[in-house]
Amino acid sequence: MTNQEFIAKNKDADVQALALGNHPKEIDLHFCLEQITGLQTIRKKVPSIAQKEGILFPKKLSLEQCSSEQTALYKRQLTERLLPMKRAKMADLTGGFGIDFSFLAKLFGEADYVERDAQLCETARRNFPLLDLPHARIHNTSCEGFLDETGDFDLLFLDPSRRDSAGRKVIALNDCSPDIEALKNKLLGHAPLVMIKLSPMLDIKDAIRRLPEIHEVHVVSVDGECKEVLLVLSRQREGVTFYCINISSRTQLFCSDDLDAKPEIATRPEHYLYEPNASILKAGVQNALCQTFDIKKLHPFSHLFISSRFIEDFPGRAFTIEDSYSFSKKDIKRLQADISQCNLTVRNFPATVAELRKRLKLREGGDVYLFATTLSDDSHVLLRCKQI
Repeated sequence: MTNQEFIAKNKDADVQALALGNHPKEIDLHFCLEQITGLQTIRKKVPSIAQKEGILFPKKLSLEQCSSEQTALYKRQLTERLLPMKRAKMADLTGGFGIDFSFLAKLFGEADYVERDAQLCETARRNFPLLDLPHARIHNTSCEGFLDETGDFDLLFLDPSRRDSAGRKVIALNDCSPDIEALKNKLLGHAPLVMIKLSPMLDIKDAIRRLPEIHEVHVVSVDGECKEVLLVLSRQREGVTFYCINISSRTQLFCSDDLDAKPEIATRPEHYLYEPNASILKAGVQNALCQTFDIKKLHPFSHLFISSRFIEDFPGRAFTIEDSYSFSKKDIKRLQADISQCNLTVRNFPATVAELRKRLKLREGGDVYLFATTLSDDSHVLLRCKQI
């Protein structure tokens, strides 16, 4: 039995159980298990690539940091908007497994893949012809070394490594490799636009302080979970615009350039309650929602909004408020008589979900949503809601 036959036979098997079994001596078990793990991971993450026959998968760490199909497609759409006309040359300076490169390179006449790991370069040489990238040029070098020996590009893309020398995860901009802050002038000397993919845990305000060349910040979520932050650096410094995207069956996009927007504060709950999606909260532009959608905030620090009319295109979750309860004994008894289970959320409230659930004696689940929050007069309240 060949390695490929073994992989094809066991592509859906439990890898841990497979590792403990007895197998033909002629196969390279370590290689086969690595390929089966890679196939199973990419099948969920980037299904269009998993369908390609003969793709070679790298070590697990490279698969962990690579983009999903949804986020890679978003970068391609973003590139088409940023560069609607001139797309002659691009370079991915931190190639990795090459997911983002494979989605971006097809927009350009020339495309350079740069990667200091020789094994990843060999994987790229095997895979790129299978991914319809005959124009891809592979460079086994550092991004700094590549830039020292090359010319100009229309776009440079980087996904800096978020691991330190000991293999531990890092988040801060200057802890990633390469150091974008140290490299920014060289990058913009070679391209008018530089796109950088970073951790969803990135301190965005700190990044803007360190990189005044940032022109756009894109906070990308998939099905409500924040996946990555994209920074677009530009030679044209015209202020920062925030793009908050939540990719789902009903994709939501909210744009703002106002980090200092002043919210209108409500004096009491009204009929509809709104919870912004994860991208808006991460970007910190939730106060700008008040002006865009004519809504009010329950409290300066609650990040929950209300209105008397329904807003169909609100970028987040929408609810009808069915009842409200104080924390008096009478109201708590009334709440417990009304419902026995709920989906509980706390926003600007002096207790955790677990602590409050124990106090209220309510099971988890059902179609009732209970928000524990603080109103503008600093009183605490429980809002019983139904999701729209």
